[in-house]
Amino acid sequence: MLLQVLLLAVQIKRDSQGRLIRVWTVGAVSPFERAGAHGISHIRDTWNHYFALQNTWRDNEELKRENGALKLQITQLQSKAGEADRLAALLKFRQTSVDVPMVSARVIGGSADSDSQTIYLDRGERDGIRRNMAVITPDGAVGKIIESYRDTAQVLLLSDKEGGAGAMLVSSRIQSPVKGTGEPMLSMSYVAAEETVNAGEKIVTSGMDKIFPRDVPIGTVLDVKQGNPFKQIRVKPAVRLDRLEEVIVLLTQETVNFRNDAEGQPAAGNSVPSAAGTPAAAKP
Repeated sequence: MLLQVLLLAVQIKRDSQGRLIRVWTVGAVSPFERAGAHGISHIRDTWNHYFALQNTWRDNEELKRENGALKLQITQLQSKAGEADRLAALLKFRQTSVDVPMVSARVIGGSADSDSQTIYLDRGERDGIRRNMAVITPDGAVGKIIESYRDTAQVLLLSDKEGGAGAMLVSSRIQSPVKGTGEPMLSMSYVAAEETVNAGEKIVTSGMDKIFPRDVPIGTVLDVKQGNPFKQIRVKPAVRLDRLEEVIVLLTQETVNFRNDAEGQPAAGNSVPSAAGTPAAAKP
């Protein structure tokens, strides 16, 4: 009977689309074909994605390396641009005071003692640098030479507790020394309590310490507290003393051309007052 049914299936056509045996065969095999094709496709996709992820990981690592290299290059370029700006400012400053003997120097180190505010320069006695010479930047006063060796020199910064300079208020011309505090801010001492001093006033060197020439910017009055008999005045330095890279050592006390920002005050250009008839130099 089974054989008879199969023979009939071979002979009978179904809707003119093929013999019945073919329809049965396709119907029986199709589920297995679909299952096999789906499984193979899934395996193929998983395998391809694995290798794709491997390639993506390698590409990601390569991009990270390139990004790090580019960041380093940008940092180096920014550093070189900053150095170029500083050197241009030094050159411009020297061109405005061509008759004043001075030496440009790089900062090559600082004091290891946290209580000492000193730096070391790459110039020394061979370049004409001696003790008690003034050290400045185009922005203002930095400090003074305290030791000079053959090829290096040590600078005591204004911010050191032993540092300072003879100073005066630009507007009132009140003279009083500015001293270091061991911190970023300076202090102005011995200004009488009855004197008028306002925050924001400019302070310049007085030339009375026999180290700095007159009218070199020292800083700006940050705040004033009433005291007896003297005011307590905090001063913000004109120069970032904690970020020095290039400085200028003045080989003389001749006046240099700093532009005074105070209203109504001309650019510095007066000669240094002679020692005769002047008050005692303020101890820096």
